[in-house]
Amino acid sequence: MKKLKQIIVTSRPQQITKNFLVLIPLFFTINIWFNQEDISGVISIILKSLLAFGIAILITSAVYYLNDLLDINQDKNHPSKKNRPIAKGDISVKLAIIITIILITSSLTLSYTISYQMFLATFTYLIINVFYSLYLKNIVIIDILCISASFVIRAIMGSIAIDYSIITIDENQIELDLTISPWLYVVTGLGSLMLAIGKRRSEIKNLNPSSNYNQRIVLSKYSVPFLDSILNIVSSATLICYTLYTFNSESNSNVPENNSMMITIPFVAFGIIRYTYLLYHDNKGETPEKILLSDFPIIINIILWVIAGSTILMLGKI
Repeated sequence: MKKLKQIIVTSRPQQITKNFLVLIPLFFTINIWFNQEDISGVISIILKSLLAFGIAILITSAVYYLNDLLDINQDKNHPSKKNRPIAKGDISVKLAIIITIILITSSLTLSYTISYQMFLATFTYLIINVFYSLYLKNIVIIDILCISASFVIRAIMGSIAIDYSIITIDENQIELDLTISPWLYVVTGLGSLMLAIGKRRSEIKNLNPSSNYNQRIVLSKYSVPFLDSILNIVSSATLICYTLYTFNSESNSNVPENNSMMITIPFVAFGIIRYTYLLYHDNKGETPEKILLSDFPIIINIILWVIAGSTILMLGKI
């Protein structure tokens, strides 16, 4: 039982919140795929999205195992990472390699059952993160761009999983175009880049003055003023791009033509401002997933955003 607990801990269950991005395409196309005439078709689409969510969990867990294997010597000398199961010896290197192979094989196999495109997206996520763990995490700016790319790929996986699904309307089978607006990919990329910048900022602020940068070489190439300046740019761009999405009623977007989606802008603005407050006031940027799970105002804000967004999209369908 203890061994099983260590295996689960190494897969970083607290990081699962990041994989909810896979469900974003399902949410933003609810007004297209939801149909009371074909409940089985609706359930099928939801299950496809959940399968993609499961694949994301498997491949991200594999990446965490791979990262811990590659960084085992560094982690042993780190004040907190030395307690990770692999670095501590609770999970042997041999067992960790076996688990990593199982996770990679299962995620790629499941992704191929959905489509070849899904397989490519999952494989691309794996390759980017392998290179990140080996080398790219030590290159200034490229490191945070890799993190951002990983988030965007999650959203792409969610879109691929449900696109071209079949649903029955008036006894006719219709192939649905569930491709989300390109603006949402831009918002995802910029939003995740904002979190990555905040993470680096907090890591620098939390560094012990007497310690060196051996544990995170790239931190020596950043400075708080530089990170603050690009954080201002990226956070502003995130809000601007989301605003543009809400007003984009072209053929490649499914937002209501009456621009009612703009009602959700204040929720996004509050989320960005609240995160910035927690970053500067409480220095909580190092673990953004904890903010999503523990900060009450942000939790309520997300719930209200989901309710408002889904209601507007459904009403726009009528």
